[in-house]
Amino acid sequence: MIELDFEGTVWVLRMRAGENAFNQEWLDAVNAALDRFEVAEGPRALVTTGDGKFYSNGMDLDWLATVPGQADARLRAIYGVLGRVLALPAITVAAVNGHAFGAGALLAVAHDFVVMRADRGFWCMPEADLGLPLTPEFFSVLTCKLPARSVQEAVVTGRRYGGPDALAAGIAHQIAAEDEVVPQAIGLAADLAGKERRTVAEHKRLLYGPAISALRGTGD
Repeated sequence: MIELDFEGTVWVLRMRAGENAFNQEWLDAVNAALDRFEVAEGPRALVTTGDGKFYSNGMDLDWLATVPGQADARLRAIYGVLGRVLALPAITVAAVNGHAFGAGALLAVAHDFVVMRADRGFWCMPEADLGLPLTPEFFSVLTCKLPARSVQEAVVTGRRYGGPDALAAGIAHQIAAEDEVVPQAIGLAADLAGKERRTVAEHKRLLYGPAISALRGTGD
């Protein structure tokens, strides 16, 4: 489901669970991989990527609805992963190989950099079409990472952004051909892997502090 290996200073987390929908099993596996990454010593950066057609198709709505009384706790588990990636004390790069929808789109932009496939796959916040209003916690990821006009268009229209459009909107930092997405992301991560971790963590706190606090439920 989740594979974690490394190439020099770059650790690559490969999500191989089909649509990579956010459910408890998937969240537990991602957290375990991040645990391994965080305790590793020396210079390091993280790249995440999906497999085949999907980077991540977002929340597993069936899982979320299985026990209605636990919906808040399950949302908090999702917030926790997004907040953890946003605050990770190392450079992170999302290698978006395919579709990134909803919470999967938020996971991508929670990284420091996004490298997106140029020819196929969409980044999309579809909640306006699904009748599922964003929570303040989810919205905070968008507002701390993307230009205001892009946030407006994404959440009001549910637009599907292909690679070139995502680049123009400030969602993606780079685009690449299918077979170059991961190598390009690894190259970008390797160039930045030597940044001092405590300084990176503090700068992320300065940049994204309110969103990190909202996602962690600390209210700072």
